[in-house]
Amino acid sequence: MVSNQSDTFDIGGELTVHRLGFGAMRLCGPDIIGPPEDEENARDVLRRADDVGVDFIDTADSYGPGVSERLIGEALDASRDDLVVATKAGLLRNRESDWIAHGDPDYIRNQVLASRDRLGVETIDLYQFHRPDPDTEFEASVQAFAELKDDGLVEHVGLSNVTVEELETARDHVEVATVQNEYNVGNREHEDVLEACEEYDIGFIPYAPVGWGDGFEGETREAVESVADAHDASVYQIALAWLLEHSDVTLPIPGTSSVEHLEANVAASDIDLTDDERATLGGL
Repeated sequence: MVSNQSDTFDIGGELTVHRLGFGAMRLCGPDIIGPPEDEENARDVLRRADDVGVDFIDTADSYGPGVSERLIGEALDASRDDLVVATKAGLLRNRESDWIAHGDPDYIRNQVLASRDRLGVETIDLYQFHRPDPDTEFEASVQAFAELKDDGLVEHVGLSNVTVEELETARDHVEVATVQNEYNVGNREHEDVLEACEEYDIGFIPYAPVGWGDGFEGETREAVESVADAHDASVYQIALAWLLEHSDVTLPIPGTSSVEHLEANVAASDIDLTDDERATLGGL
């Protein structure tokens, strides 16, 4: 039977979760706009994630927009003490499926109310600033999140798509519980951000944990395929296993709209890489 075998991390020093989580972006329609064709299937995926021990779910108000949060609120009791649901604010969507940065403090304060309603919670476990907005002072956006925490609307504050310098700036205004940046075995652009998170015991949520599209290319794919063959696993499972072993603060959130794919992702938490395999993948 598939079950989440990853070890745990305490988000903000308080919220204990298994480190392998679930990203709920793919539960929406094409281009992450509108509802999925089969909403009951999407709810089944969420319930199955809960069944197999996934207790950390990541979403955002911009997924749908609003659709992913609504489906989570319908399928699960997001107020449970043994389930952590993280969401985000700071991006606008349109019918052309663009992602438009919008960090206006008033917008953030409005969106937290909508997210609470869709998720069915009084307090959001982890509320993340989705992306810095070039048209809004970064510190003003962060201060809005800090005030939401002070007001009890959110329990912990996270950041996404930030540099080390922006992380340091944010920490002057609020305790930062997590950072979510793109990171995987084939993309280490934000290694410095991961190292800062390790130093401060901040959870690092690597989005696109198995890459985009077909995953990885060239030398990276060849190396991952070689390790996958040795474990009778997929390249995606090895990519997840590597993230879990690469750092104690990583919280991978692979997403899918398929129960079968979900179970395959969770099974990756039971893969133990050898020292040589870790060295090979780590040196890519």
